[in-house]
Amino acid sequence: METVKLTDSQKKARRGRNLALGAVLLGLVVLFYIVTLIKFGGGMAG
Repeated sequence: METVKLTDSQKKARRGRNLALGAVLLGLVVLFYIVTLIKFGGGMAG
């Protein structure tokens, strides 16, 4: 089986995309957490 050898610039680009994707996923988790707190918090206040 043949493996693909990545150049340094390809590795750097892949790492950048991975970090960007991780940041987006983390942002979504935080957003859902905040929305959940607001929804449950609003229900308990009334």
